[in-house]
Amino acid sequence: MTLLVRIALMIEGQEDVTWEDWVALADACERSGIETLFRSDHYLSVMGEGERGALDAWAVINALAARTTKLRLGTMVSPTSFRHPSVLARLVIAADHVSGGRIDLGMGTGWSEIEHSASGFPFLSMKERMDVLEEQLEIVHDGYFGDGSSFSFKGEHYELEGLTARPLPVQKPHPPLIMGGAAGPRAARLAARYADEYNTVAPTLDEIRERKAKIDAACAKAGREPIPFTIMTPSSVGKDHPDATDVWINGSVDQVKARLAELEAVGVSGAYLQMQDHRDLEMVELIGNELT
Repeated sequence: MTLLVRIALMIEGQEDVTWEDWVALADACERSGIETLFRSDHYLSVMGEGERGALDAWAVINALAARTTKLRLGTMVSPTSFRHPSVLARLVIAADHVSGGRIDLGMGTGWSEIEHSASGFPFLSMKERMDVLEEQLEIVHDGYFGDGSSFSFKGEHYELEGLTARPLPVQKPHPPLIMGGAAGPRAARLAARYADEYNTVAPTLDEIRERKAKIDAACAKAGREPIPFTIMTPSSVGKDHPDATDVWINGSVDQVKARLAELEAVGVSGAYLQMQDHRDLEMVELIGNELT
């Protein structure tokens, strides 16, 4: 069975993934042929495990960029509340240069109120968070990922005057920018304007059809071809996970390939496999050897 769905490994970095773990994961990906290693961008466990540690996402990505040669790296996704857009853009561009052009940027609103309170980040209403996201997307995309011409911006949350961003990204036209969510009207409009990919989390096949149709329609309205539609979902390859549900990518290699074929048939172009045990390097090798 030849599958066109692009496979990426997705690691929940806030669940006590150490630097040694990241090195082992990156080495296993490059050794086995996995092209892309993504991570979440959180500072606290999302499973309520308060003793688990979280290394900063963009610090880790820059460090991994320096010691890998083929692996693409990125976030799914970086909350706009964590960093000023100029700081985020410069971190991404630095990683793009360090890696020689192997970086993707996922951007979103953030959702964990406890995490924001613990770190001292404002946790705004959903409408306000979407306002912030929209401003950050314009600043990052047009100001830092643009052609280097002078850029000024004045919004409710940010103001930039006469920015001439240097250096420009290595990747042309710029590092791929990913948005994610449930494809609501505003998110779809922003994705059609700024994103190179749209991702949705743990969807059913019906949800994929519905959300992809909304993103495609928004792209058509904006005069663009449809952008790639991808999913991120819990995964266990080579063995059944006891907590698996219908939206998981789970089971034997043949079962996983059959599930990927179902996803491909409804328009999914990429799957980010959320590993449940980041130290299971045998599974990483299996994914690389059998699915890529």
